[in-house]
Amino acid sequence: MNQTPGMIRETFPVGPLQCNCTIIGDPVTGKGIVVDPGGDAELILEKVRAHNLHIIALIHTHAHLDHFLASGELKEKTGAPIHLHKEDKFLWDNLETQCRMFGVPYRPVPGPDFWLHDDEELACCCGVAMHTPGHSPGSMSFWFADHKLLIAGDTLFRRAIGRTDLWGGDYPTIERSIRQRLYTLDEEAVVVAGHGPDTTIGEEIRENMVIRG
Repeated sequence: MNQTPGMIRETFPVGPLQCNCTIIGDPVTGKGIVVDPGGDAELILEKVRAHNLHIIALIHTHAHLDHFLASGELKEKTGAPIHLHKEDKFLWDNLETQCRMFGVPYRPVPGPDFWLHDDEELACCCGVAMHTPGHSPGSMSFWFADHKLLIAGDTLFRRAIGRTDLWGGDYPTIERSIRQRLYTLDEEAVVVAGHGPDTTIGEEIRENMVIRG
C-alpha cells in the first residue's frame, strides 16, 4: 500500500495490459473513488473492502480499453456512477471495437453517468480534475494538492509520455498539457502514471527523456 498522510491511496496493476488502478479514500468519512478500473473487478473490490470504503464514483483518465474493463462490473456491485471527459465519448462508444483490435474479451459497459470538466472538484479528498489532452482528446489528470499527489493516467510516465499515435492523439497537444499544466505543479508531488512505477513532478522536469521542463 502507498502511504499518503490523511488519505487512503492504493495503486496496483490490473487487467491484461496492467493498467494502474488507484483507490482513493477519506479515512474520516469512509468515502472513496476508484480511478481507472481497468480489469480484475474482484481484486479491486477486495481492496475496497479491506479499506472499509464506500465507493461513490468511478473516474476515468480516458477511454482506452485498458482503463475501463472492470467499470461495468464495479458499477453494478457498488452503484457508483461512471465519470469521463466528454471529448472521449467517441472512444467509449467504440470500446467493443478497441477490445477486438487488441484481442481482449469485451464485457458490455454502460455509458458514462457524468461528464468531467476542467477544474472540477472531485468527490473525495479535495481532488481536482485537470483536462490534459494529447494522449486522447478527453484525457484527464487528477490533482490532490493537499496530499501532493497527481494521477496522470497515460499523459505522463516515469521518464516517458503517453502515446500520440492512437485514436485522437496529438503530440503538440500532449506537450502543451505536460508543460503548461503538469510541470507547473509542486515538484515534490508524487505522480501515479497509467502504467509502471510512480515518479515525481521534479524528476520528470529534470529527467524525462521526451519532454524536459
